[in-house]
Amino acid sequence: MSKKNRATKDGIVYSTNPDFVPDYIEEEQDETLPPQQQNLRIWLDRLKGGKMATLIKDFVGSDDDLNELAKTLKTKCGVGGSAKNGEIILQGDVRDKVLDLLTKAGYKSKKSGG
Repeated sequence: MSKKNRATKDGIVYSTNPDFVPDYIEEEQDETLPPQQQNLRIWLDRLKGGKMATLIKDFVGSDDDLNELAKTLKTKCGVGGSAKNGEIILQGDVRDKVLDLLTKAGYKSKKSGG
């Protein structure tokens, strides 16, 4: 569906009221749980071309906190990666190092999957 034809949740496409604020803009972001309450899973995944990647899943919180954690992990592991949709993707097999860093930071985490 193109952006032109897409309506908002309430079906309102345009309003002439200058004080109108759609409901979907006022949605709250997830509150970030403290590290002791996070249950992170560390996965090993094989990407296209046979390259390995370490995935950290099940992060509960805002995108800013997720990006901050991802930046810290990427710096300490010396690898590239990205963070989106509650997941952190790091290049290469760095599960052991990530597990050590997360437990030192107070996160509950464990290896899962492959």
